[in-house]
Amino acid sequence: MMRTGFLNLPYLAGFMLFMNVVFSTDYASYSGGFLRMGTTARSIAMGSGFTAELDQGFTAYHNPAGISFVTKRQASVTNHSLQLDRNFYVASFETNLPPTAGIGIAWIRAGVNQIDGRTEEGEHTGFLSTSEDAYFISFGQKLRPWLSVGINIKLLRLQLPMNESGLVGSGMGFDLGIIIRPSPPLSIGLVIQDLNSNYLWQTSEVFAEQGRIYKEQFPVIYRIGTNYRSKRIYFVGDFGVITDYEDILGIPIRFGGEYQYKENYFFRAGFGNSRVSLGVGMKYILFNEKDSSIDYAFVTEPALNFAHVFTVSIQF
Repeated sequence: MMRTGFLNLPYLAGFMLFMNVVFSTDYASYSGGFLRMGTTARSIAMGSGFTAELDQGFTAYHNPAGISFVTKRQASVTNHSLQLDRNFYVASFETNLPPTAGIGIAWIRAGVNQIDGRTEEGEHTGFLSTSEDAYFISFGQKLRPWLSVGINIKLLRLQLPMNESGLVGSGMGFDLGIIIRPSPPLSIGLVIQDLNSNYLWQTSEVFAEQGRIYKEQFPVIYRIGTNYRSKRIYFVGDFGVITDYEDILGIPIRFGGEYQYKENYFFRAGFGNSRVSLGVGMKYILFNEKDSSIDYAFVTEPALNFAHVFTVSIQF
């Protein structure tokens, strides 16, 4: 007999994952995709659902409000080992600003090398490359011990290869965030990502009379997330809505967990951005007790097999 009013959680979870994968195809090709790939190995291994989490590798990327909870200076570098001659690098530095604020700077770079350049007749002209860069300036402020707000200001640049001539688009964007910590094991985060982010193109130098000026808008993402710790197991997750200001392009759901073994070793798994991921991490002593960490994530990529992500971070 069918039980009315009964919520079947496994079926619900399966449906949400299915919708997440279906919707992801609607926004994957939109501008600014490199800013939606994730950054550090720890966050990616846990599905990137870090809207309410403080990531030692790059706190402000997930939620700029989190930077006000940083207690020490912290720096990190991340490398994504990708197929098809793609490269992806992240570098960040964040510090507290006593008594109740925090600031940070960061650089994200994505690109493709070894592009075969040819003339209209098919003659080889050389190898070209393309790249996207985002420079972050971040600030977070505690309004209460349990409430913080923050902002990322992002300077954006995209360079396209056009044989002898290069075509460059540039622009600016913003992230706004809030973190609420009602009790120590629980946090709630809200973020608006890529607010008014865009590339402004001037193509007259490349296409002469056919060139023009136009703006290429990024989709905006609204996220809400949470985290929770239960002894040695740590859970994170968030839910988002992606829109082009008119239509909903996606409803991404990201979640993951971390198991702490002894004091310095971590095992992780997650799902986010239509990718399944696994990872490990280790804390070690460089100058002081547990001031450094190295993290690794193994990520499955749709149609492109897999990727490896490495992050090294230090607090000082």
